[in-house]
Amino acid sequence: MRILGFADKLNKHLSLQVLLAILLGIVTGVFYPGFAVQTQIVSLAFVAVIKPFIGPVIFLTVVSLFGSIVDLKRAGRISLKSFIYFELISVVAIMVGICCALIIRPGAIERSSLNQLLPRLSGVSGGTDWSNGMMTEYTILFLAFGIGIGLLINRSKHRGQIVGFLENARNLLFIVLRYVFLLAPLAAYCGIAYTVGKFGLDSLVPVGKLVAATYLSMFFFILVVFGGILRYFKVSLFSFLKSIKQELLYVLGTSSSTSVLPLLMDRLEIMGYRKSVVSLVTVTGNSFNLTGTCLYMGVAVIFLAQLYQIHFSFTEILTIIMVILMTSKGATGISGAGFVALATTIGTIHKIPVEGLAILLSIDRFMSEARAITNTIGHGVATVVISRNEPQ
Repeated sequence: MRILGFADKLNKHLSLQVLLAILLGIVTGVFYPGFAVQTQIVSLAFVAVIKPFIGPVIFLTVVSLFGSIVDLKRAGRISLKSFIYFELISVVAIMVGICCALIIRPGAIERSSLNQLLPRLSGVSGGTDWSNGMMTEYTILFLAFGIGIGLLINRSKHRGQIVGFLENARNLLFIVLRYVFLLAPLAAYCGIAYTVGKFGLDSLVPVGKLVAATYLSMFFFILVVFGGILRYFKVSLFSFLKSIKQELLYVLGTSSSTSVLPLLMDRLEIMGYRKSVVSLVTVTGNSFNLTGTCLYMGVAVIFLAQLYQIHFSFTEILTIIMVILMTSKGATGISGAGFVALATTIGTIHKIPVEGLAILLSIDRFMSEARAITNTIGHGVATVVISRNEPQ
């Protein structure tokens, strides 16, 4: 599929523009915090414009996919392989996060520094509607409805015409999104400027070890785990990241992996991966393959335990892994959804005071970017894994 056309010509230097916008946003936040805080509305508006496209794109993708499938057994096989991979890689991500936190000990900070930080966090919301990021029963019903409609179309004698119409509608939405993303540099500038202007870089100092532990663990996971998986399938990690670098910069600017899901799907198809695999893996992975969220939650739970000097037994660690594995499915990739999933996890464990979430809330914008980037790379890697395990 080729839908880039003129929009892609305009996008030619957009990656560099987004990167420069992020750097300029940091400078603005540091030196002009008053102005920077006022720019939040622009970044929120950008995400608000994109969000209405996500549902229709996913719905049209699912319906057209199941409407055009000739071998339903093959679709079932791809789905089964995907879910098995999702669960295995999620467990690995949680374990990496927990191990990194146990080694780095980000929760071992001075209480005096913590007490200075807490008053600044009262009433902080970050301007994010986390409830919109949670996967509810409606998400499952939405996907099930799309699959049902697709299977009905599959049995129709006019299947070809209907599927063709649906794919044209989907492609039209892709093209519109390409033009919308021309505003990504402005959104990235405003989003980063607001974050730095609102909280200040100095707000990271008391919890600097937590930020460092999170980013180091995700860097390790991408380099070693994802890199090892891709190398097994004879794919270079750095070449792969270079191919999706524009989508990753969009994620950095919007702090949301879901916002670029349609563009990532298109990019993976252009890279040569089959549409049937790309559609199934990325759409289901958007709810079940959130490695960045899983990893962050592993780090964050241990951080809070260390902060309050709570010790877990080996059995309790295993329980935490299982709880995170379940609650992480509720974070569908919208900015801030991982924080709600974490809050659900803390509430389920019962052993950690929920007041500690205020500390994590102050830096969630920084964490959300790391989660979203790792999630996005994870969707791409999953596509490679399932594609290479399917007969040509």
